Amino acid sequence: MSDTTLVILGATGDLTQRLLMPALYRLHRLGLTPGLRILGYAMDDWTRAHFEKHIHDALKAFAPDFSARNWNSFRKQLDYVGGRLDPADLERIKHKLTPATLFYMALPPPLFGTASQALGEAGFNVAPRGGWRRLVVEKPFGTDLASAEKLRAQMHQHWDESQILRIDHFLGKEATQNLMVFRFANRFLEPVWNSRHIAQVQITYAETLGVEKRAGYYDHAGALRDMLQNHLMQLFSLTAIEPPSCWDADVLRDHKVEVLRSVRPITARNVDEHAVRGQYRAGTVDGKKVPAYRREPGVPRGSNTETFAALRLEIDNWRWQGVPFYLRSGKRLASNCSEIAVQFHDVPGALPGGVKAQNNWMVFRMKPEQGMHLLANAKLPGLELDGHQVTLSAPYVQAGENEFSAYEQLLMDAIEGDRSHFLRFDEVEWAWRLLEPVLRHWQEGSPDFYASGSEGPSTQKRLLDRGQHWRSVSLVDGDVA
Repeated sequence: MSDTTLVILGATGDLTQRLLMPALYRLHRLGLTPGLRILGYAMDDWTRAHFEKHIHDALKAFAPDFSARNWNSFRKQLDYVGGRLDPADLERIKHKLTPATLFYMALPPPLFGTASQALGEAGFNVAPRGGWRRLVVEKPFGTDLASAEKLRAQMHQHWDESQILRIDHFLGKEATQNLMVFRFANRFLEPVWNSRHIAQVQITYAETLGVEKRAGYYDHAGALRDMLQNHLMQLFSLTAIEPPSCWDADVLRDHKVEVLRSVRPITARNVDEHAVRGQYRAGTVDGKKVPAYRREPGVPRGSNTETFAALRLEIDNWRWQGVPFYLRSGKRLASNCSEIAVQFHDVPGALPGGVKAQNNWMVFRMKPEQGMHLLANAKLPGLELDGHQVTLSAPYVQAGENEFSAYEQLLMDAIEGDRSHFLRFDEVEWAWRLLEPVLRHWQEGSPDFYASGSEGPSTQKRLLDRGQHWRSVSLVDGDVA
């Protein structure tokens, strides 16, 4: 990694303070970024000393392992240049770039196209011999299919698709990457990972937080765009993909796109059979009373933006024919719970002594703790031949093991050129194609309301097959049963 430059566009913003710099600081502390130069670029007319103090204060607030000794060595990697997003101003950083340079757009989404074009017009997309140039862009990748295609066209004016790294931090999470390893590295799992044995899959991301200070963005986005179109769609495709023939970035992404293309289309006529939306009202969360979404600061009083969205997706291929995949995410729910839960079919035939077996579930838990859990049936201790459900659990992180944040993982991948955990444009395109009918349908009407601190709108039950139920998000001590 010697002589590599990371240019952060928007270096004085919130993303840089809260996520990027704490991740870079920890990588430095662990000795994983020798020779990395970090160049901040933003419109603020700051000196390098002012930028250093800004980052120092951010790390004290957001890096739990901050220490003066590590800061004194980390600060030597930092530099700063102020300027606008135009080729003339960007010329100021030309002499600071190394042959290997990564540009990270920590910018508001409307500026992604402008920034990528300005960098290209300045000639920064072309690397000297033996070097490389890469461009990292954060989600959202557009607000619908048309805007996503417009952004792609803007970026492709100067940047090749192989140079563009679309970052979705869910793909950098340890639990997400563990899903792939656990799925493909265990021989016992593949024979049962299909419709003959699996009845349904539920992917849930529940939050107790409300809109907080993001009303300006969130009221134009909503839960479907903010969570399902990107984060949960990635978890969905990774759960459903076929085993890749080799561990190659493009092979992996080909397989993910194949899943998206195999999803039975949602049409204007059947949206209500495949999608449910909700909006939180006032209620109680963690023992505190909280206001309705429409009473949050910055939210229009009559807003119909959804704070909860649920989808039913069906895959038309041999492996998954007839298995519903349920995706849902919501704010102001009963707890912070994030998981992929796979339910197996009931056991056929008679059981010993009339024992009634409960459903088997395999749960990949991401929040509140990371772990893998198998809900199985066993004999209830005692003289009677009776059964009960037991949970076989394996925590993801063992004592003494290092756990990395999503941004630490993805920053290292971007610098090293590993594109496996970044999105290719056709993934973005097909995710938008699937949801376009839902977005159009939801332009009219109102969401279903639910009380803050609840399980979400009761209408989400209509997506389920007969006999199925949503797993509760009302956790008790992290229980997964």
